[in-house]
Amino acid sequence: MRTKLCLLYGGKSAEHEVSLQTAKAVIGALDLKKYEIYPVYITSEGNWVEGNILTAPVEGVSDLQFTGGSQTATVAESLISKKYDMIFPLLHGPNGEDGTVQGLLEVMNLPYVGNGVLASSAGMDKVIMKNVFAQADLPQVNYVWLNRKTWQENKEAAYEKAEKELGYPCFVKPANLGSSVGISKCTNRTELDAAYAEAFQFDRKIIIEEGVTAREVEIGLLGNDAPECSVIGEIVPKKDFYDYKAKYEDGNTALIIPAEIPEDTQTKMKKMAVAAFQSLDCSGLVRADFFLKEDGELLINEINTMPGFTPFSMFPLLWKHAGVEYSVLIEKLIELAKERYEEKQQLKYTF
Repeated sequence: MRTKLCLLYGGKSAEHEVSLQTAKAVIGALDLKKYEIYPVYITSEGNWVEGNILTAPVEGVSDLQFTGGSQTATVAESLISKKYDMIFPLLHGPNGEDGTVQGLLEVMNLPYVGNGVLASSAGMDKVIMKNVFAQADLPQVNYVWLNRKTWQENKEAAYEKAEKELGYPCFVKPANLGSSVGISKCTNRTELDAAYAEAFQFDRKIIIEEGVTAREVEIGLLGNDAPECSVIGEIVPKKDFYDYKAKYEDGNTALIIPAEIPEDTQTKMKKMAVAAFQSLDCSGLVRADFFLKEDGELLINEINTMPGFTPFSMFPLLWKHAGVEYSVLIEKLIELAKERYEEKQQLKYTF
């Protein structure tokens, strides 16, 4: 029998379009002899819409934005009625990658691909993530954070906090968002003021990080309790930093795989990446991002619990260079999800 695989994509997030690209790529790579594909599209307003079972790879992204189909009366009723064997959340950003959907699936006791509630929520919140990394003794850049209310009540103090503790240049980011949305590089007070206003459009909490001159290097992790590491890649932006447009629109960046890094540094980076993965109790997949300074110092920047997942995204490319093709990577993730789900079913809930 074929596995009934439900794909969740779209989402109420600034990364909605990215999710559509991911869904198109995954559907095109799945073996239809092994899987029945059931698409569930989440609109930008947060409505869940069921499509018909997909019997062939889709041709375009527009086909994934259902204008027909049946809007679900309740999410639980919809998902359980089909009795899917596996849920594959292809969601990036808030309301999908942040533990919200994962919590729903946990409550319904449904198996799903990727990270659980804790890892997803902590991995999405850059402040919480960095606090956990600090507890795990992982070296990272200096940072401060604040919420919108604090900024609105005393903007001068909010700016001085960043200037005194970090200085310039610094980077201002929404705490809970991926794909480099809402990020600004600041070299003076005027830019800092504009950056705060920009970041607070996307989140009620922001993080400000010390700017460092360093190479941006990344590694993929695949597994559950004992993850394996891919080869290491490097991002070389042709502008000041790797923003949303450089990632998805103008191609204004270069990916170097494998990165030219000393063997001892590679060993250290893999060890740190596994420590970061385990500190958040991750499962399935993670992309870990690092800064490599000229003097050889290695700093962890962040992890992404649902990294870009088209065949041309960094995470799948890292694994391709490690000998794992895109379709095989998807299969491995589904197997890891089954493994984690079966482990959870052994837990006792009565005593």
